[in-house]
Amino acid sequence: MHTPPCTALAPAVTPARPLPARPRLLRLALVLACAGALGACENMSERQRGTATGAGVGAVAGAVIGSATGGKAGQSAVIGGALGAVVGNLWSKRMEDKREAVAQAAAGTGVEVVRTPNNELMVNVPADFSFDVGQAAIKPAMRPVLDQFAQGLDANMQVRVVGHTDSTGGDAINQPLSVERAASVRDYLAGRGVNTGRIAISGRGAAEPVADNNTDAGRAQNRRVQIFLRDNAG
Repeated sequence: MHTPPCTALAPAVTPARPLPARPRLLRLALVLACAGALGACENMSERQRGTATGAGVGAVAGAVIGSATGGKAGQSAVIGGALGAVVGNLWSKRMEDKREAVAQAAAGTGVEVVRTPNNELMVNVPADFSFDVGQAAIKPAMRPVLDQFAQGLDANMQVRVVGHTDSTGGDAINQPLSVERAASVRDYLAGRGVNTGRIAISGRGAAEPVADNNTDAGRAQNRRVQIFLRDNAG
């Protein structure tokens, strides 16, 4: 008996179909997000990096939300990118200018001047530059940094000062000493024209060490004062 070829048993090959419009637009939104992340290069300022990254993340969020709710993903990506750029740019130009000015005044001193994840300017002043051991009086070397920090602060800018100590001496000594150090910074800034109503102070004693209190070097790092600046106008 003649057996017919088995070609009829072979599975049918379905030709590839193009992606629907929404997945293609979502993929485009992901590309925009990557472009925003790549835009945060070393040649950009803090403010520019925030804008680029925010735009990319906003584009993805807008496209996903638009697709899930039945809207046009492409339009949602554009709107989300614009909103993301605004959110990413909460670090204003004047905050970046302030960071650069304070960093320049603190160059070579060991004082750390950085932008925090929640868009505050933080000035971390080590003990060997700010206060003598067991004392709350500001050292002369710290004054130029505080002078620059105080310049141009308006009613929208809020200041927090947090004092810290090492673990020697016990809480009965360390806690009030940390508050006294924060108060010294507040009083100095007030003398440079900053309204005390816009300066909040607190002391953490030895509760928040950043280094090992069992070594001299570690204790020196833990004795510090941190000054935070927030621009509420953003």
